[in-house]
Amino acid sequence: MKKFITNRFEILSEWISDNLGSPYAFMAACLLVAVWAISGPVFQFSDTWQLVINTGTTICTFLMVFLLQNTGNRTIDEMEERLRSLEFLNRELLREIRTMKALEPDIREAA
Repeated sequence: MKKFITNRFEILSEWISDNLGSPYAFMAACLLVAVWAISGPVFQFSDTWQLVINTGTTICTFLMVFLLQNTGNRTIDEMEERLRSLEFLNRELLREIRTMKALEPDIREAA
């Protein structure tokens, strides 16, 4: 059950970060703020009018913190995996170089 929830969360968070990181999402957020600001005189700049934008931004910020943390964790895991593979390749190359250097004197003597 835990794996099912984790997989679903990762799929959802990847989809959200792909879509909310787009220029269209930014434009939509700017449009929303503009509509809110323009509606100020209609609501006489009341406390409720201000509370709407404050609550909305607080909720979005709260949820985005978890999304960003998940994205950061995935990025770190991918980097660690890539570094491990590079370390393995480096060890193999060093082993080959040492083998070649060890055989070098034998090649000179044979010539």
